[in-house]
Amino acid sequence: MTQPITIAVVGSGYVGLVASVCFAEIGHRVICVDNDEAKVRMLREGGLPIHEEHLPEMLSRHRTGRLEFTTDLHAATRAAQAIFIAVGTPQSSTGSADLSYVDAVASEIARSINSYKVIVEKSTVPVYTNEWIRRVIERNGVSRDLFDVASNPEFLREGTAVVDFLHPDRIVLGAATDRASDLLKALYHPLTSGEYYRAANAIPGSRSESDPPPILLTSTKAAEIIKHASNAFLATKISFINAVANICEAAGADVEEVARGIGMDSRIGGKFLRAGIGYGGSCFPKDVAAFRNVAELVGVDFGLLREVEKINEEQKQRFFQKVRSALWTFRGKKIGVLGLAFKGGTDDIRESPALDIVQKLLDEGCIVSAYDPAAESRAKEVVPPGPQMRYVDNPYAAAQDADALLVLNDWQEFAELDLEKLHYTLRYPIVIDGRNLFDPSVMLQHGFTYLSVGRPGIALQPDPVTSLPSKS
Repeated sequence: MTQPITIAVVGSGYVGLVASVCFAEIGHRVICVDNDEAKVRMLREGGLPIHEEHLPEMLSRHRTGRLEFTTDLHAATRAAQAIFIAVGTPQSSTGSADLSYVDAVASEIARSINSYKVIVEKSTVPVYTNEWIRRVIERNGVSRDLFDVASNPEFLREGTAVVDFLHPDRIVLGAATDRASDLLKALYHPLTSGEYYRAANAIPGSRSESDPPPILLTSTKAAEIIKHASNAFLATKISFINAVANICEAAGADVEEVARGIGMDSRIGGKFLRAGIGYGGSCFPKDVAAFRNVAELVGVDFGLLREVEKINEEQKQRFFQKVRSALWTFRGKKIGVLGLAFKGGTDDIRESPALDIVQKLLDEGCIVSAYDPAAESRAKEVVPPGPQMRYVDNPYAAAQDADALLVLNDWQEFAELDLEKLHYTLRYPIVIDGRNLFDPSVMLQHGFTYLSVGRPGIALQPDPVTSLPSKS
C-alpha cells in the first residue's frame, strides 16, 4: 500500500484544483493554498469555481478528510514534503509568459522552508524557469541542500481533466537529483503501479491495473519544453486541418472525409483533426505565443508558429463572412447562438472563438439569443445582457424566430437536437455550423439551408434566405 505524502498545491485555478482533488483521490494528504479568501471559503463548503466532470463528487468525498483549503502558504510549506506551484502564467504584451506570480510564490515559499522540500513547477512555464525558481529561493537565504526544484507538466484537457489526470498518456518528471525524482515517483505510485485502478470507486478511463501509465524521467529543461511543444503541436494540427478545410470548400470536397483519410495514418492519428472556427481556451493561444517567444529569445526563427496563429485568427473571420454571405445584411437580424465557451464540456470562455463571433455580430447590429449549458454566467461578465444580447436556458429558445442559428461549440446536446422541432422554431431554417456536428444530407432532408466548415453548403431551391415565408 502506498504511503501517503503531504503535498501543498499553490493555486486553486484549473490546474491546481484538479491536481489537488486528484492527488487526494489517489491517497495523499493535500493542502490547497490560494490567497483568494472567498474562493477558499467556497471550496471548504463544497462549492466549485469551474465546471468539470467528476470534480463535484470527488471534492465531496475528500474535502473533510485528505483535502483541505487554506490561505496560509507559510503553514502549508512547513507541513508539506512537496510543493506544487500551479499559479497563473498569463500572456504578457510581448507574447511571453508573465512569471510574476511564480516569482512571488517562490519567494514566499523560500521564507517558510525549514526542512527538505521538493518544489514542483506545475504551471506551464518556459524553459529556464526551473533555474530562476532555484535562484529566487537561494537569494532568500535557503541552503541548497534543503530543496530541489522539479518540473511536472500537466496535460489536462478542460472537460476531461480529471480523467486525464488519473488516466494519463504519460507522466513527465523533470528532476536534477535522485532525491527529488524518488519523491515524485512515490507521489504517482498509486497510478504507475496500477494500485488506484483496483479501488472500487476508481474513476473509469483508459488505464487499468494491467496497463498503468508510463513515467518519463527527463531533465528539468526537457520537461519544460515538452509541455510547450506538445500544446504548440496540437494547435498546429488544428490550424493545419482548418487550412485544409478551406481548400476543401474551394474544391467542393468534404474535409471530414479528408481528415479521416489523414488520421488513419498511424504516424499522424485522427485526434485534433476536426475543422472548426479555431482553437481557444487558456492554453493553446498563450502557449503557442510563449513558445514562439522562447524560440526568439534563444535565436531560433520558429516562423511556423506565426502561421499557426495567423490561420487561427483568419478562421474566425472566415466563419463570420460565411454568416454574412447567408444573411446578406446584419443590422436588426435575429441570430440564435449555441455555445459560448471555447469548446463543449467546459465553462471556460478565455480566448473563446464563439465569444469573438458573438461580439462581431453585436457590433454589426444583430440581436443575439445565446445558450451554453455551462458558460452563461462567465459570458455575462464579458458580454452583459441587454437589448441586443439575450441569454436563454435551452437551444430551442435560442432558435426561436431567429433568422439563422449558429453552432459555435461542440456540446453533445447540440448534436442531438430534434431537427423537426428546430426547423419549426427558426424563422428561416438556416443553420451555420462551426463545429460540423450535423450530417449535411440529413439537414437537407429536414429542409435546412446548412453551411459548415470545409464541406459543400446545401440549400433548398429556391434560396430560402430570400424566398421562404416568415413563420411569424
